[in-house]
Amino acid sequence: MIKHYILNLNPQANSDWDRCLLRNPITGERPDLIAEIAKAVNNQGGSYLIEVDLQVKILEQNLAGQSNTVELPTEKNPTAIDRTRLAS
Repeated sequence: MIKHYILNLNPQANSDWDRCLLRNPITGERPDLIAEIAKAVNNQGGSYLIEVDLQVKILEQNLAGQSNTVELPTEKNPTAIDRTRLAS
């Protein structure tokens, strides 16, 4: 299933949660990825070892400001990306 989202990276944001936003382009809502995964297993109770294949294809790009990097917090998830660099 292919879904489209708008990703907004803002290095000057005041809050960590505003530095990296993922939104539905039509409704503006933030996607509930957990609900999407639950749908994939038909909302059946149980424990699952799952593989999630995330492929990102840039369809359109608008660079804002002068800074091309956003630092994301890593203390919540030690496997999170420390720095994300936008293509220039």
